[in-house]
Amino acid sequence: MPVTLERVDQACWENDEQVRLDLIRIYEDAPKERVPAQAVLPFIEQHLKAKHFFACAHFNDRLLGAAAIQEGQDRAWWLSELCVRKTTRRRGVGSRLMALLGEQAKQEGRKLRIDISSLPLADQVLLSKLGYRPGTSAERPTSDQPLTSNFVELDPQGKG
Repeated sequence: MPVTLERVDQACWENDEQVRLDLIRIYEDAPKERVPAQAVLPFIEQHLKAKHFFACAHFNDRLLGAAAIQEGQDRAWWLSELCVRKTTRRRGVGSRLMALLGEQAKQEGRKLRIDISSLPLADQVLLSKLGYRPGTSAERPTSDQPLTSNFVELDPQGKG
């Protein structure tokens, strides 16, 4: 499946109706513990208004998966809420999205980090298989969030 990476920011959200529909569908399909269906639109708009963006898996003019991205003070990208449309799960879309994000982060000289404190075990196992390793310390994206060592970071020698 030739999945490509598409960045969805505020401008893209406002100007592309198909992007809006697809991103809403991705998060409506999310397991309830990740994003409650009734809170999808406020969740998306809150991220975009805060100058975050969504990194999306794009295939055949549709978005199939997404991860919310927040830039840290050290320019690292902090990922959260990685979700794939229910109809395309277990087909490698999430793995491909993570690999594309890893490549893009390397090209831009950024670290790619994911806070694992609330991730289900299955997601943690997937990240390990994709070449992510536990971090030792990092600044969180905003000052109101504490320093943590409970994250994974793309390993430069990893598969990501």
